[in-house]
Amino acid sequence: MTRYRVKSLRQAGRTLTATLLGSTMLMGASAVFAADDKPNQVQEVVVTAQKREESIQKVPMSIQALDTRKLEQLNVVDFQDYSKFLPSLSFQTIAPSVTSIYMRGVASGENGNHSGPLPSVGVYLDEQPITTIAGTLDIHIYDIARVESLAGPQGTLYGASSEAGTVRIITNKPTTAGFQAGYDLQANTVDHGGVGYVAEGFVNIPLSDKAAIRLVGWDEHDAGYIDNVHGTRTFPTSGATVNNDAFVKKDFNTVNTYGGRAALKIDLNENWSILPQIMGQDMKSNGVFGFDPHAGDLAVQHFGPDSSHDRWYQAAMTVTGKISKYDITYSAGYFNRSVDSVSDYMDYSYGYDNAGGYGAYWVDNAGVPLANPRQFIIGKDRFWKDSQELRISSPATDRFRFVAGLFMQNQRHWIIQDYQIAGFGSFYSVPNWPQTIWLTDQMRVDRDKAVFAEATYDITDKLSITGGVRFYDYRNTLKGFYGFSEHTDDPPPLGLGYSHTGFGPGGVNCLSTAVYRGGPGCINLDKVSQGSGNTHKLNLTYKFDGDKLIYATWSNGYRPGGVNRNGNLPPYQADFLTNYEFGWKTSWAGHRIRWNGAIYQEDWKNFQFSFLGLNSLTVVANAGQAQIRGLESDLSWVVDDHLTLTASGAYTDAKLTEPYCGIQGVTSCPGAELAPKGQQLPVTPKLKANATARYGFDIGQWNAHLQGAVVYQDATWADLRTFERGLEGRMPAFTTVDLSLGAEHDRLSVELFVKNLFDERGNITRFTECTIAVCAAPLPNGANTTYVVPIQPRLIGLKFGQKF
Repeated sequence: MTRYRVKSLRQAGRTLTATLLGSTMLMGASAVFAADDKPNQVQEVVVTAQKREESIQKVPMSIQALDTRKLEQLNVVDFQDYSKFLPSLSFQTIAPSVTSIYMRGVASGENGNHSGPLPSVGVYLDEQPITTIAGTLDIHIYDIARVESLAGPQGTLYGASSEAGTVRIITNKPTTAGFQAGYDLQANTVDHGGVGYVAEGFVNIPLSDKAAIRLVGWDEHDAGYIDNVHGTRTFPTSGATVNNDAFVKKDFNTVNTYGGRAALKIDLNENWSILPQIMGQDMKSNGVFGFDPHAGDLAVQHFGPDSSHDRWYQAAMTVTGKISKYDITYSAGYFNRSVDSVSDYMDYSYGYDNAGGYGAYWVDNAGVPLANPRQFIIGKDRFWKDSQELRISSPATDRFRFVAGLFMQNQRHWIIQDYQIAGFGSFYSVPNWPQTIWLTDQMRVDRDKAVFAEATYDITDKLSITGGVRFYDYRNTLKGFYGFSEHTDDPPPLGLGYSHTGFGPGGVNCLSTAVYRGGPGCINLDKVSQGSGNTHKLNLTYKFDGDKLIYATWSNGYRPGGVNRNGNLPPYQADFLTNYEFGWKTSWAGHRIRWNGAIYQEDWKNFQFSFLGLNSLTVVANAGQAQIRGLESDLSWVVDDHLTLTASGAYTDAKLTEPYCGIQGVTSCPGAELAPKGQQLPVTPKLKANATARYGFDIGQWNAHLQGAVVYQDATWADLRTFERGLEGRMPAFTTVDLSLGAEHDRLSVELFVKNLFDERGNITRFTECTIAVCAAPLPNGANTTYVVPIQPRLIGLKFGQKF
């Protein structure tokens, strides 16, 4: 936990305004002070990135960390709020909790489908992994000890899906030190949108000198700012024109989130303690979070309902203790997530009818083409994950010290994707699924187990060497049904990809006719991908003195292979990332200045690339080789008792080192490259940087502050391939400015803040609802719909809080 050492509340207030923000930067500095007699210093932050408590300045790796106070100062409430202050981190998103995150440019712009690759960045809630394929959980950030972001492969300590890095959300734990409580209330308004609010509170209750409980709760309403405006579509096959009048609505992308956390800490004796805890969240969102420029700024034309209900909980148990001088930690977690969604899919219907006359195959019981073949998707996703880890570590003061352990996890994902057309003939529908033209009903299971160890030896008082290894074994399966009905007519014109992957005439594609989970009586996919191997790490660290060190690291990470939903395609293989890194961590001028940084090269081998292929069916292929070179640096300067300045940034040069030909294993295709050698990888900007200034001053008995933060992000692409880039367009660079003015006194706080002061329309993601070549192609009535997911428009908020 972060260590604050101050003499009094008043001194704490002055120091907080003096040190402020040291935690925005890349290596993880959270600024406050470190010593009673020297308050004007950059704060010491203690992290557990290497599975033991250490000062962040002593850890020879690139870490970003935002602690409780920094998260509050930056008015962080969700993932997008803290991600913009982590320059090594980039992401794609189409809606809350439907987000893929990346580090150091290790991104191929994949389609974030339920049957896509595992993430390349692992996400942990305390000791337990919560990474899911359908997107990073958008956990409400309140009463959080810190967010740790570990850039680069974490293959030895964290393993699968930490190929490019790891994000850890560490909660505040119960304490027997005394009663604590607090609450925060916020009201806000969004430009071009509505009004929102946030209500949060916590209480820490000592039950005895050996037990305490901590309870946390929150309720949040995010105002909408995207309008569903009037529109029409004329289908070429039927000639009918349909409108969306029944679904026109202003500010329809609202989000309501509530949740809570409960933790109980019991000290069994002076050496052993147990910590059971449970956390859950319920999020209901409406509308969509990308706009269509053809419909107008922050506007779309959707022809059906769009909504999602995402709820999850995690039950966890952590046991810590000692055997002799060795620390023992056992952690176990059970994670359960349910997502129910309804999505308009008009873009697919209209796009494919224009492109190839698909309307001729969307017919009623009489075989007559439907006048309004608008599709919509009913989705049901159920996730279950259980994980266990047992590890032992020697004292951090030993000349030879180590961490070693066992890990295993099992994650299951039941997938229902029901593509319906109102009035679609029952004879042509998937059996037992009325009006269903296409069905995905599958169970995906990803298993992973490992043995790992890291050891450090101090060669001299100044020079240390660290070695690590992880032996892993994975087995991933996908089983169930996907496809059309057995009575679907012959395919439409060649080249449009209307593949007959359902029953097929006479059920020729069925592996089994047993009813699967109440489905259509056909299993046409039952495949497995498995593998084993090991990852390594080697590090040399040289300490000039207690304030300055340099290090050199060679490390690697991996991501497991998996099964393609299209059963005619082979499983995709694991990909691997090798990292060569040189870094430094330094403090100067009596800890008033801190400068950290790292330069690195990462070689990405056999990387997994997922995209919407024929008939908009997700395909995952091993695309080839890429190389990423980059520089990360941060600078914190406590100027005087009142002013602190910080700056941080990341330069990332990520590119293909061989052309992408679209055929697995083929790396030479002159004149036919889908992406040429040297093509910049998508998603990650070449430059992402931020700077913050915080000035503290007194107003009577109140400790006041004025803070400004600037974030810049360079232009990016959403896709790897050249042709698709031409259709979707480049996402331009943007700059945002946040301001806040507030004061604290006698455990009361009040703050007025503005996010995105100049109402920038920064692009986070661009996407299409079906294959880019169809849905982004120029069609009548603006149907070439590429959605732009923007950052939130200007938000003005007023916050009041009280601690007890």
